[in-house]
Amino acid sequence: MNGSDGCRRIYVDNAATTKMSQTAIHAMLPYMDGIYGNPSSLHSEGQRASEALVNARERIARCLGCMAREITFTSGGSEADNQAIVSAARLGEKKGKKHIISTAFEHHAVLHTLEKLKKEGFDITLLDVHENGLITAKQVEDAIRPETCLVTVMYANNEIGTIQPIAEIGAVCRQKGVLFHTDAVQAAGHLPIDVQKQNIDMLSLSAHKFHGPKGIGVLYAKKGILLTNLIEGGAQERGNRAGTENIPAIMGLAAALEEACAHIDENAQKLIRLRDKLIAGLSEIPHSILNGDAKRRLPGNVNFCFEGIEGESLLLLLDDKGICASSGSACTSGSLDPSHVLLAIGRVHDIAHGSLRLSLSEENTEEEIDDIVKAVKEVVEYLRGISPIWRDLVSGKKEFIIK
Repeated sequence: MNGSDGCRRIYVDNAATTKMSQTAIHAMLPYMDGIYGNPSSLHSEGQRASEALVNARERIARCLGCMAREITFTSGGSEADNQAIVSAARLGEKKGKKHIISTAFEHHAVLHTLEKLKKEGFDITLLDVHENGLITAKQVEDAIRPETCLVTVMYANNEIGTIQPIAEIGAVCRQKGVLFHTDAVQAAGHLPIDVQKQNIDMLSLSAHKFHGPKGIGVLYAKKGILLTNLIEGGAQERGNRAGTENIPAIMGLAAALEEACAHIDENAQKLIRLRDKLIAGLSEIPHSILNGDAKRRLPGNVNFCFEGIEGESLLLLLDDKGICASSGSACTSGSLDPSHVLLAIGRVHDIAHGSLRLSLSEENTEEEIDDIVKAVKEVVEYLRGISPIWRDLVSGKKEFIIK
């Protein structure tokens, strides 16, 4: 990838968003011009759009192992998370059940929704996350109470990439008669998903995380779960979500998800090889630490902390070297506070501030990994060389936290 100045750029911020695939773009084009009708209209143009909507819903359902009628289109993962959690809360409230279980390192789309429900009188339990970035099904089982109406645990963390034992958690919830929702925004298209085999009642995903368009997502809700509307108006999406469906984006989502799922194994093998090479290279930097389990993580996720530096400076200098990276969630990139994810796994504030997230795609190469390792080593060395904190650490005035 080349920047506007013609310099070679290396994009490793795929957890924030991915480049749209040609497959997705080509799938969208006919519905921006020739087949532009409103799928709710009865005339031929509208019915052609309606047929496309049905087709896309069926294809997406096959990718998730569910029925087409269990798919609701949303504006993205955040809306899907909100609707899933609010729906489960309202169903529980009717039965006098107002306890929800989640984790301390969920995406803010989940945490902020839970915070709103807490103000309405819901009791929220946020499970502690182990230092390796994982929770256990036993933790969930021990936290479930008679008044629990929902467990919501993300499939894979958006910052440190750790993959939770979703099938085991789902089995516990099924046994206890508690609804189970998972935010699968980072997992969909990258990890195999079968909502029936994994005992998932509700699932959220977003197209732009697997080379589809932005602004379109999916909420899977198992048949029989009554969804609470967040948007009122028309009767679209079987009355679950008002607003004319964005047919071009939906067709792009379906095409991108199908393509990703068809190549999921080969893409994972390539990414794991690149990921592990990148982890090995960055581990050579003194007083650095990998965040999250080394193996039970997304194929393309690498997240490190480097002692004695500040993450924002690291990102800006890497950008100067042509590397597009991040320090954590793109949704909180403007915040000066350290990552709540890193704090949840026990990183202290000073260390959490010096984090770097590199999220790969199948388009990255081994040569790029070598270039990234070289650039990060140079930038870390430079920043430490001008840091008074680093001088105090090296001189012994302060003790190293990362040994």
